[in-house]
Amino acid sequence: MKRIISVHIFKGDKYFVGECVDLPVVTQAKSLDELVKNLKEAFELHLSDENLQELDIAPNPTIIANVELDNLIYA
Repeated sequence: MKRIISVHIFKGDKYFVGECVDLPVVTQAKSLDELVKNLKEAFELHLSDENLQELDIAPNPTIIANVELDNLIYA
């Protein structure tokens, strides 16, 4: 079972975007702190009615994010 859910974070034109690699979850926010909050909430909502075993996800998985820095450096 997956104990880690991977998220890719990048800076769009106006917002930071978090896109899950393993699940159909995408959210955005004006700051990275707000994005982290939104991601946690989005995962809770998405997984609340799901059978985690069917999705091959362990209970209380860890979220690991990679952040695309190129757009942040030159923004």
